[in-house]
Amino acid sequence: MKIGELARITGANIETIRYYERIGLLPEPDRTAANYRSYGEAHRSRLAFVRHSRDLGFTIEEIRSLLDLSDHPERDCAEADRIATGHLTQVEAKIAQLETLRDELARMVGRCRGGLAGDCRVIEALGDHRLCEATHA
Repeated sequence: MKIGELARITGANIETIRYYERIGLLPEPDRTAANYRSYGEAHRSRLAFVRHSRDLGFTIEEIRSLLDLSDHPERDCAEADRIATGHLTQVEAKIAQLETLRDELARMVGRCRGGLAGDCRVIEALGDHRLCEATHA
């Protein structure tokens, strides 16, 4: 299949596919007699793996390691577990940070009662971090 069809099937952008080829996440495809890239099922499957991993927030280097494990099914999967567990820890930390941000913003907005900008509690709180109840940086 040509790159446009691979993009359509996987929902990937053509430039993203080319980028993944350049950085080695996707193998270089064969070329047709007319010099078009010719992708097969292995490319589709690998690209689906990469896209799903990216959707879950894995980094390029984490995906590279996971693909290496996938390419060697006889290896122990402890490394995959380590990568996924580390990523889960990062996601949980981000969630906690976002919850703190939500709570602080809700508190700011709850104090705002309209009126003049000079009396605005949102602007006041943004101008003086000491008025915040939690560390959210």
